[in-house]
Amino acid sequence: MVKTKPPWLAGGLRISRGALDTVEQAAVDAYARNEEACGYISGPSSDGLLADEAIELENLANKYHQVDPEGHPRTGHDYFKINALKFERAIAAGQQAGRPLKVFFHSHLDCGAYFSEEDAASMTLGGTGEPSYDLAYLVTAVDAGKVTAHKLFLWESSSRTFVETTFSEAGS
Repeated sequence: MVKTKPPWLAGGLRISRGALDTVEQAAVDAYARNEEACGYISGPSSDGLLADEAIELENLANKYHQVDPEGHPRTGHDYFKINALKFERAIAAGQQAGRPLKVFFHSHLDCGAYFSEEDAASMTLGGTGEPSYDLAYLVTAVDAGKVTAHKLFLWESSSRTFVETTFSEAGS
């Protein structure tokens, strides 16, 4: 049986202003803590292209670094680490509630909005395969404490890479 891709992976995603406000506030707040923000945006299953509720997740990178700096040399300034079990539970709960997770978001500090090799590796189990989740990926740039850009990325199977795509802002 061939698995069909969810609509939000075909492009044309609309993200509500309310969800973008949450992402931007999380990014600015995380910048003040010298760490990347991360989280997800869900939306109704009845409108596969609408993402209208953003939820911030805790970035655990600094905690892991503090406990084991050799095993976790990167800090939250240029890396995010989430609680995978909580994220898996959020995915299952969203599906059950008819509000699937459609976008994973994170921020970059003072370096622009782009999808890094590290981002790609973390979303594809070390860069060895397809993405772990059927999600679009929003990267928000925070430069000098202010949000300067949002860029959305989708997995392109033919090139086996994440490519930038457009999105529009939906009414909140």
